[in-house]
Amino acid sequence: MAIITDALVLRVSDVGESDRVLTLLTADYGVIRAFANRAKKMNNKMQAATQSLSYGEFNIYSGKNSYIINSATVKEVFFGLRQDIEMLSLAQYFCSLAIDIIPEGEPAPQSLRVILNSLSFLQSGRRTARFLKAVTELKLISLAGYAPNLLKCASCSNENISEATLDIAKGRIYCQNCSHAGKKITPGVLTAMRHVSLSPVDRIYSFSLSERDEKLFAEVCETYLLSMTGKSYKTLEFYKSLSGD
Repeated sequence: MAIITDALVLRVSDVGESDRVLTLLTADYGVIRAFANRAKKMNNKMQAATQSLSYGEFNIYSGKNSYIINSATVKEVFFGLRQDIEMLSLAQYFCSLAIDIIPEGEPAPQSLRVILNSLSFLQSGRRTARFLKAVTELKLISLAGYAPNLLKCASCSNENISEATLDIAKGRIYCQNCSHAGKKITPGVLTAMRHVSLSPVDRIYSFSLSERDEKLFAEVCETYLLSMTGKSYKTLEFYKSLSGD
């Protein structure tokens, strides 16, 4: 059966002298792995489309035990990200998250759009890397079904919260009147987290924070994601070694 879907190349593994195995994030089938025969050859029309971070339309044969790419047309290669090692390392971290968090074989149009939008903003420089990293982490984990409960105090159900304490392990907030161990977050950070976790994908970038709140926002989103996945990421460690965050 032949399928046609938009996809972002998350990871590339070379096989032999000329073949590649691609890990793709598709709009229609989530994360899949597909063979690209002879894709490494200089005269192969699929060479550009089968590089890491390439986004395009893929024509894929779905066999009984594997996917094979018949053809691919490039839409975006994010060339600018490849010219900066720090931006490239953050982009690779986003790809690692997608592979780890997004289910295989299930539609993932919103998750694909999050990563594409974040890569586009990162390449353009219109938002800081710290901001984009935090938004991407929180939205991806929320789309995966692990959105924190940020609407009311988990103890007294108070919705009028000025300063909150976030129980990172359980994804719950507690108001200023209820004593609870956790991470203190400011009203600005609480509002930002609510916005990202609850808003449609096309609106999650439409806010700004002070430098102080942006740093706290980034710290909390990263800690929350790592708590929910229970994993560490070498791509994250490498990015942080470059960025100093």
